[in-house]
Amino acid sequence: MENLEQTLKKYDYSFPKELIAQKPVSPRDGARLLVFNKKTKKTFLDTFKNLGAYLPKDAVLVFNHTTVVPARLVITKPSGGLARLLYINHKNDLITVLSDRKLKIGDELTLSKKIKFKVSSQKNNFYILKPLFISSQITKVLKQRGITPLPPYIKHSPLSEKELRKQYQTVFAKTGLSVAAPTASLHFTKTLLQNLKKLGFDSCFINLNVGLGTFAPLKQENLEKSRLHEEFFEIDKKTAVFLNQAKAQGRPIIAVGTTAVRTLESSCKNSKIRMLSGNTDLFIKEGYEFNFVDGIITNFHVPKSSLLMLVSAFAGRNNILRLYKQAIDKKFRLFSFGDGMVIL
Repeated sequence: MENLEQTLKKYDYSFPKELIAQKPVSPRDGARLLVFNKKTKKTFLDTFKNLGAYLPKDAVLVFNHTTVVPARLVITKPSGGLARLLYINHKNDLITVLSDRKLKIGDELTLSKKIKFKVSSQKNNFYILKPLFISSQITKVLKQRGITPLPPYIKHSPLSEKELRKQYQTVFAKTGLSVAAPTASLHFTKTLLQNLKKLGFDSCFINLNVGLGTFAPLKQENLEKSRLHEEFFEIDKKTAVFLNQAKAQGRPIIAVGTTAVRTLESSCKNSKIRMLSGNTDLFIKEGYEFNFVDGIITNFHVPKSSLLMLVSAFAGRNNILRLYKQAIDKKFRLFSFGDGMVIL
């Protein structure tokens, strides 16, 4: 087996830093779109509002309607120093966070006079905190006091916190607790969704809580075990029945975003959705055989990432790196707030 450094080198590419988008375009569906057909090897350049012109007949679009929570909290340590926490999840009466500063077991962390946490334990890079308030209120606390958890490469966004809460959220966000947006879906406006429906394309929604893995660099352990971070997903029974019928009828299933891809591929067996909820640690990389997904709508991903490996598994690494070079030469905007592509 290759070591981590050798593997990551295959998924590296260079780009001008000024192409990293610091805010989305307006309107959202005005983002640029690169279309790639695997069979014909043809590419087209267009905008997202014209997506319907490229989708195969009777295609079904599958979106992740998860909600991004303002997951960053700035707390005061007993020393008076500040620390920035990133909420990861909560279970029972405990919450798991990352911290940009070292925390001591037993310390009391203060968010406000009434909102405090006690550092209960540490597990690898994570800290386990016990809220010194009713733990079921944590979602409310995040919404009131939290900061939108932009990816670390967006360093100079001109958007205010109020604007970010709207812009770093899909127009159909409904459920779940995510610390990052399903960014391919950020390009969709209500008008675009209506137009796609008029053109005969069905849409349905699943949920995957986007977790730490969006930001976390790959480790040797990920390669050796062929597993990633765990993320919780769920598909309601009505949606599963509809998708299974569509698949049986030969209708193309187009996953909007890598989170939708992971959900569909984790939940199916023998090209049929069987598991309606659970935790997935599925690592999709070259050699993976797709069971359910026929096309992917996605953004441009950072070098050496598991997300770049996923789209390479679907379209071929050489194809993806060639397409990325073409997009960069054409000055496409990159990453979470950037432009996107559809692979058919």
